[in-house]
Amino acid sequence: MDRFHFPPWVNTFTLLVIGGVLAGGAYAGGLLFFGTLPEVMYVGYQPTQPVPFSHKLHAGELKMDCRYCHYTVDQAAHAAVPATSTCGNCHNAQKTPDGALAKTVVHPDSPKLQPIRNSLATGEPVLWEKIHDLADYVYFNHAAHVNKGVGCVECHGRIDRMEVVHKAESLAMSWCLDCHRNPEPHLRPLDQITNMDWDPEETSEQSREEIGRLVREQLDVHPNTNCTTCHR
Repeated sequence: MDRFHFPPWVNTFTLLVIGGVLAGGAYAGGLLFFGTLPEVMYVGYQPTQPVPFSHKLHAGELKMDCRYCHYTVDQAAHAAVPATSTCGNCHNAQKTPDGALAKTVVHPDSPKLQPIRNSLATGEPVLWEKIHDLADYVYFNHAAHVNKGVGCVECHGRIDRMEVVHKAESLAMSWCLDCHRNPEPHLRPLDQITNMDWDPEETSEQSREEIGRLVREQLDVHPNTNCTTCHR
């Protein structure tokens, strides 16, 4: 009896299977590695920035609205990192035609602001370190949340009390799902979105959850928990 021989295509198929297994393993390993980096997952992550910008001073003591710098937060998926020209509105050391510094300039000679002055002079951006960095396979839309009553403090914590900003929440999938399943405690009127000190129980007889229910009805908030909401 003749010996059985596998057809030639089996060799090619075997190589493809082995290659697919190796590629799949590499992809899964990459997801695990990049999805669990400190800047993605660790609460308390606090990188050193090229300029020691104090949110405690600007957002806390000076009461600057978050949208002055992060001006796209209620208009787009991404919250814009401010251009250097925004910093230059207060810290530009350019002189007036008579040779004097503009009266509105703040700390024009501070060595801490030298990267800002260099950026204004050269047009090269300041390379800020991203703190709240979701994995690339996660879709998040800032405007969709801000315009539905989710305040900045819900995700970023008391930014107005941070000398150096750190990650206040894990931003893990389970943390997001907890809010989507029970959004009322996290909702507030739209005119209080950037107000870190907002406490409804000090100014209203209604509880936070009661106000949250009203906001949910008024803004038609219906969070989705389907996987395709964030993984597209």
